[in-house]
Amino acid sequence: MRSFAALVAAGLLLGACSFEQDPAAGSGNGAASNFSVAIGIDLDTLDSAGQTTTTVQNVVDYMVETLVKVQDGKIVGNLAEKVETSPDGLTVDLTLRQGVTFHDGTPFNADAVVFNLKRIADPKLRVPLGAPFKTMQSATATGEHSVEITLSKPAPIFLNALTITTAGMISPASVQAEGNTYDNYQHPVGTGPYTFTSFTAGQSLTVTKFPGYWGEKPYYDTVEFRIVPEAATRESLLLAGQVDMIILPPVSDLAALRNNPDVNVILGDSDRSIFIALDNQDPLLSNPQVRQALNYAVDKQAIVDKVLFGAAKVMDAPMSSALFGYCRTGTYAYDPDRARQLLTAAGAQGAALELLTPSGRYVQDQQAAEAIAGYLREVGLNVNVSTSDWGAFLGRVNAPHSDNTVDMHLLGWAPGILDADQQMQMFRSATHPPTGLGTAFYTNPKVEDLLAKADVEIDSGARQQEYCDASKTIWEDAPWIFLWTQSFPVVHSKDVTGIATTPTEKFDALHARPASQ
Repeated sequence: MRSFAALVAAGLLLGACSFEQDPAAGSGNGAASNFSVAIGIDLDTLDSAGQTTTTVQNVVDYMVETLVKVQDGKIVGNLAEKVETSPDGLTVDLTLRQGVTFHDGTPFNADAVVFNLKRIADPKLRVPLGAPFKTMQSATATGEHSVEITLSKPAPIFLNALTITTAGMISPASVQAEGNTYDNYQHPVGTGPYTFTSFTAGQSLTVTKFPGYWGEKPYYDTVEFRIVPEAATRESLLLAGQVDMIILPPVSDLAALRNNPDVNVILGDSDRSIFIALDNQDPLLSNPQVRQALNYAVDKQAIVDKVLFGAAKVMDAPMSSALFGYCRTGTYAYDPDRARQLLTAAGAQGAALELLTPSGRYVQDQQAAEAIAGYLREVGLNVNVSTSDWGAFLGRVNAPHSDNTVDMHLLGWAPGILDADQQMQMFRSATHPPTGLGTAFYTNPKVEDLLAKADVEIDSGARQQEYCDASKTIWEDAPWIFLWTQSFPVVHSKDVTGIATTPTEKFDALHARPASQ
């Protein structure tokens, strides 16, 4: 397990707005202890176990904490002060932090941990990122502040999985309070530095500093996350001083923003791969020749240069190079003639396809989708682009396969663990929707076999090779149009400091504060 402890701390970001003054006003002037951040998507769920995307995870992380976390590339204690793993890798013993309470006043103890671990592993509950927990055989309280976890087989990434938002601890009592139910949990009650205050879908979520927080206290009293899908509007709010920070500004403005003395620009590294997921069960797209043709048809580098303004790197494998298990796999060079030949051989010339894209979720997502559609039309396909807000988009692509399954959709995937295991969940039949997020509905027995071996492989060299071999098969099968690994741009007022990003595409601003402090 030590070999796979290198991941990135789950970054958190503060964003809040004053309720004592105009709610639209930011705190850059330091007049009030409030912080406001504009994000691009609505919050599809506030249940830590139901998380699918890092932006929403960032919000939930203000309220809900995990047992362990990553610090300086190592797994360290958080709500669990001590973690011990047996030599055979089948038992994990947790010694819990004492004196911690949930926001509802109930104690954080072994019973609460057991409740949460069993809930995450419950097959009746939809846990999109729950695959790493399927090896958990039991969780037992061995004392008021100690828990023993047994695994059915060695799982090299299990401890890493305990660091992600999915494994966040919620109050067992809260599951039947504040309108919550076991499987519809939307008023989070955790142990984090902030408590849930209010949420208006499509507008904002506000949290308030928890006076009983056990750890280092944050600076700001309130945090508001404002939901602003349009990148240009987010930028305007920042420049007008109405928010303190934004994510994903218009990338065409990055140069100008860098030259603006009133703001600071962070162009963070990211493990997020952007791709077009193809419906591998569609009669047309089930043909690998057709899928390969789509890859050859698109000039990815031109889109990176002209649409993304250089804020990405073209993929050369089915995952980011930041992940353990990466190996350079190949390339689909821009070759429209070859694309036409493959389409003709497959009888696919003139086929009609729908391309669905979110708007405001990824760097230039809608614009990139339009450019991709243009390249596909140039090789003889009839492509219609449709745009959807984030909630409706997820509702469609995360559904079981049906006649309503879209032919192609633009999606991004940023593993919360810097390990190929989470990336490879996208290529396993066990994680096809609605169970997981393998929205291309792809499977290959050879890949399944290699990944099953990697699941229990404790030799890092052998595990690396298994992921590399699986990557080569996936690349040849082309279940996606492989696009790029995007950067993660964040811009904030020069009047605040203590803001950073992580390679897992989270913004880290939990301890943001006025620059004058």
